[in-house]
Amino acid sequence: MRRARPAGSCGGPAAAPAEGAAARSRRASLPGDPQAAAAARRFVRAAFADWSGQELPGADALSGRLGDEAVLLVSELVTNAVVHAGTTVELRCRLEPEREPGAESRGGRSGGPYRSRSGEPYPAPYAHAPGAGPDGAPGPGLLIEVSDHHPAQPVRAHDDAAEDGGHGLQLISAVAESWGVTYRRAMKTVWFRLPLADRDGAGTDPEPAFDGRLLQRGLRAAELLAPAPRRSAPPDHETDRAGNGALSFLAEASDLLSGQLDADQVAALAAQLIVPRLAEWCAVWLYDGDSGAPGRGIAPDGEEQRLARVWHTSENRIDALRTALEKQPPDLPDGGPPSGAPGAVPWPWPYEPGGYGPGGAALACPLVAGGRRLGTLLLGRGGLVRFPDEVVGLIEDLGRRVARAVATARAYSRQERISQVLQRRLLPRGRAQVPGVESAVVYEPREGAWAGGDFWDLFDAGDGRWCFALGDVCGSGPEAAAVTGLARPVLRLLARDGFGVAAVLDRLNKTMAREAADSVAAVAAAVAAAGAGAEAPVEIREEGEQARFLSLLYGEIVPYPGGAGGARCTLASAGHPLPLVLGTDGTVRIVAAPQMLLGVVEDAAYVSESFDLRPGETLLCVTDGVTERRSGRRLFDDEDGLATTLAGGAGLSATDLADHIRNTVHAFGPVPPDDDLALLVLQAAGPGVP
Repeated sequence: MRRARPAGSCGGPAAAPAEGAAARSRRASLPGDPQAAAAARRFVRAAFADWSGQELPGADALSGRLGDEAVLLVSELVTNAVVHAGTTVELRCRLEPEREPGAESRGGRSGGPYRSRSGEPYPAPYAHAPGAGPDGAPGPGLLIEVSDHHPAQPVRAHDDAAEDGGHGLQLISAVAESWGVTYRRAMKTVWFRLPLADRDGAGTDPEPAFDGRLLQRGLRAAELLAPAPRRSAPPDHETDRAGNGALSFLAEASDLLSGQLDADQVAALAAQLIVPRLAEWCAVWLYDGDSGAPGRGIAPDGEEQRLARVWHTSENRIDALRTALEKQPPDLPDGGPPSGAPGAVPWPWPYEPGGYGPGGAALACPLVAGGRRLGTLLLGRGGLVRFPDEVVGLIEDLGRRVARAVATARAYSRQERISQVLQRRLLPRGRAQVPGVESAVVYEPREGAWAGGDFWDLFDAGDGRWCFALGDVCGSGPEAAAVTGLARPVLRLLARDGFGVAAVLDRLNKTMAREAADSVAAVAAAVAAAGAGAEAPVEIREEGEQARFLSLLYGEIVPYPGGAGGARCTLASAGHPLPLVLGTDGTVRIVAAPQMLLGVVEDAAYVSESFDLRPGETLLCVTDGVTERRSGRRLFDDEDGLATTLAGGAGLSATDLADHIRNTVHAFGPVPPDDDLALLVLQAAGPGVP
């Protein structure tokens, strides 16, 4: 059973013949902008896939080289139409069946039912296409038309007469078996046709052998895509038009490569861009180190290249080609030509078991970015003595773009590894188990953060005391991480030396204030030495470039002895969201008073408060990533939103309550939180519960 036709497909009434014709035809209208070529490629590929899904005769041939050629021609024609006309482009694809023997042609002209959009039969060259029968009727084929409109100025045949002998249609002439141009008063249509089968009904091989005819066509297409060599005379208008194909190819490659943040994905994409457009096979070798040694493309000392990707027009030959290439990795000499930009060099054709004939031409192109060698691009095409200079230039240009994409991906990977290592160092390796108290922690750095500014801790301070902390550094990035790296070790050291909650905050505040003062003094001295003026240090501190402050909720918990359940809590809040306690009756109360941020005033004095955490009661501590979660102009904690959420979790365990609050915070807004999110739950167990 055939699938239903997609919306927008053209065709006649629901009668069987008309329905069949409609199923084989697709039409699209594309805007005259730079995205038109990419949209055209997607449209044609989608039409091919739909025809294959319907199992239409000849559609299976569109999954191989024939389909690639059709997409290439459409891309070039649409690009030229956009560049020169700048108006809406009409694109039509038709999968044509073979005309039945003896069928009468319409209008008494050769070509029969195969007509242009204007309804006129195609000109004589169409009737003599390869695969045509004795009566001139073509065999099954793929017909594509690209039309551009000229509403302001009618098209005249003599306006573009030079195209037939110039560069405008050279690519379609080199690849298509038959083609033509139809002029109307306000429209020009370029059509081409690719045969799908011979007259005896033999289908086209989706991966045909690389015979001389295909080689000549493919190489000619590659030469036309390559940028024109430099000339002493200024390039004329026709030369500019000849380079449009290469520019569109390189622009598409840059767009695709720039979106990859993994070096292996860059290698895979580069190979598929090259095959089958410019080569029959391609391999990408990469160095696994962070970077090469400085210099003109110098490779890392003692480091071997890894074969990251191999691609071939015939997938069943990839494994054999990989085996052959791994036996002899490309070992290019260090440095490059006098210009300093390493270029592609001829390379011996790899011996591949089962390979064909004498081999062909191969190129090795070093991947160099920022003066560092990142790998090697190796590609080849069978049956050639050498690659044309124009194609070599295009490959070198593409190689530079691949190298930049690999460098970007590796820089991102290095930063991600540094961030992960720093996060592990800034956070405790685990949380202590407090007797008779169940604990749960949620910690989520904001999406894309280099390092989180929030931190937490729960540790054994000795003498039957367990200390907990939840902090938030003002700001983010490495500077905030440096404050976190200072605060957490100082907290542990002071607590284990026996200092109480208020005394710990007093000493940590002095430490941070002095660090901030030293930083500002150092900047002030540097600015004064440079003659920048006395007010610069004050401005730097106001902008927060050097001074970092810390909001902190710190406390200690002492379980009641004898397994009676519950614990005694002492805590203080320094510029931090106030802690809440959920009672066994579902009520919520605040158990601390607000105090000044740490690091602002050196001689600030902090006080602590104590209370009983009775069996079944829960202490909740959060950072402002929870309370200030936004949804439009509303904050999560508006109208006591946090207390309401906490009360809604009455009866839950510590772990389930933490998940309940986290899920509620995430669901509050339509986008992910834009700040770090951290919360600590401490729940006193009942009597006799360990």
